[in-house]
Amino acid sequence: MLSIAAGFSLLAFVGGLLALPWLVAAIPEDYFVGDRRPVPVSRRTGRPRHPAVVWSARIGKNVAGGTLILAGVAMLVLPGQGVLTILAGVVLTDMPGKRRLERAIVRRSLVLRALNALRRRRGVGPLRVD
Repeated sequence: MLSIAAGFSLLAFVGGLLALPWLVAAIPEDYFVGDRRPVPVSRRTGRPRHPAVVWSARIGKNVAGGTLILAGVAMLVLPGQGVLTILAGVVLTDMPGKRRLERAIVRRSLVLRALNALRRRRGVGPLRVD
């Protein structure tokens, strides 16, 4: 049992180190500004996406977000960036009150500085928060 926990810890640590900077850089700069969410559109054509594509992406995002939340909770007591990993998981999931929770977390100066430092390393502009 201990070897399984150690393996999960190592996997969560390496996965967090690899995925978190990419996920944080993928957040649009104005994601935390305003209350409305944009309609999903195709990057290639600019038209609204097919509902099957939207639902498949939504399911995939929620599975990935849930995995990151669980890994982040584990990283609170194991090596890794627990709070930032939880935040990345919350950003990916669809749940009631998510927007308010995200904005409350990101408004904390320590969290915003850490997120913007990761974005700066990836060559992406800083997040704006209203």
